[in-house]
Amino acid sequence: MTFKQFSMERFGEIVQKIPVDAGFTCPNRDGKVGTNGCTFCRNDAFTPRYCSNKKSIVEQISDGIEFHQRRGRKSDGYLAYFQSFSNTYASLEKLKSIYQPAIDHPQVRGIVIGTRPDCIDDEKLDYFAELNQQKFVSIEYGIESCNDTTLQRIHRGHDFATSAAAVAKTVQRGLFTGGHFIIGLPGETRQDWLNNIQQINQLKIGSIKFHQLQIFKDTAMEKDFVLHPSDFHQFSIDEYVDLMVDFVEMLNPNVVIERFASEVPPQYLALNPWKGIRYDVILQKIRMKLKERRL
Repeated sequence: MTFKQFSMERFGEIVQKIPVDAGFTCPNRDGKVGTNGCTFCRNDAFTPRYCSNKKSIVEQISDGIEFHQRRGRKSDGYLAYFQSFSNTYASLEKLKSIYQPAIDHPQVRGIVIGTRPDCIDDEKLDYFAELNQQKFVSIEYGIESCNDTTLQRIHRGHDFATSAAAVAKTVQRGLFTGGHFIIGLPGETRQDWLNNIQQINQLKIGSIKFHQLQIFKDTAMEKDFVLHPSDFHQFSIDEYVDLMVDFVEMLNPNVVIERFASEVPPQYLALNPWKGIRYDVILQKIRMKLKERRL
């Protein structure tokens, strides 16, 4: 199922996500888990210019709506997407002061909260379940890989069991639950990625985002690549498309696929093997390949 299909079923319209930066940090940066973050991480590569924690939550939502409307992306409804860093990494009282204004915004149909699986607990999940009675609430976890050896190498700071436990607790409360996965992390093979899908199906998540590994400038991942280039698989576009179609055929059909790949401004990339090809082109290739296989 696509996000467009899900949006129509859930809201009766196509809703647009509005990224919001609420000023959170990450336990893998402030010293609780680590200080340098995950080796792949460069948060500013994914943050829209209008998104700034110097503005209030309401101001960012309003500016985001205006930004999309100026570009012809008009919608009657929006989801406030708390994307930057770990958006449950604070006290419950702090979370309430952040999320209630978004829930109260008249054009917001719900909120999407991106976080780490080691930044959630029963008290916070109970609060989000209460909010879910007012408007739609989705919790998106950065899982990245089901392989503990990989998670250690990228300095993730938690294992896959932590992700599985967080997802289970979230799903039990009736909250829509998503997972992010990076395809192409160092040392992993095609069989590892296919095994990931089998484990993902067991998680019973509601949505998924796939991202091809992008190596950003000034990250530990860039240094790792320089030292161990043979550990990194550089996908051609056609090869990646074939793999994504394999994933679609294996994935639980009830899971909403929100994204197959990601794109960032090229100035952030240490490597640019796809030469700036837009996501819409990748998506169209995947759709064509799916049609070919179903003949």
